[in-house]
Amino acid sequence: MGLTGGCMCGAVRYELNSDPFDAGWCHCRTCQLSSGAPATVFASVPDGDLVWTKGADKVKSVASSSFGHRAFCGECGTPFLMKVDHQPETVDFSVATLDDPNAIAPGFHIFWGSRIAWFEPKDALPRHGRFRPGTRGLESTEPPERAI
Repeated sequence: MGLTGGCMCGAVRYELNSDPFDAGWCHCRTCQLSSGAPATVFASVPDGDLVWTKGADKVKSVASSSFGHRAFCGECGTPFLMKVDHQPETVDFSVATLDDPNAIAPGFHIFWGSRIAWFEPKDALPRHGRFRPGTRGLESTEPPERAI
């Protein structure tokens, strides 16, 4: 697809080397706190297909749960991506950080049970209380209790 993106201050830039998939809204409390918004839209690419083209040394990471890490710009705080232990083959990135966020539309809502009550999206996308049924890496195990 050749999609590119970056942070608010311009210190960090990236490009995607494959087409994103599994785009959706996440309403978990961790996404709310890391973004300062009621929900975030993310999409996935294979691990290694999001490539830092500028400022890789400015990208910081923090454990956001017992099974996930988030990366953000260490200069301005823009949240870039999340990696979870149960999906080591992929990385989830924030669609809003794309230069053209209209290029990827969400297809579902997860962690609807954590939704902020006054935020009511006016779409007909499927809503899931936590993870989607059949989430990669969680098919045969109980999903982690904490938000991602």
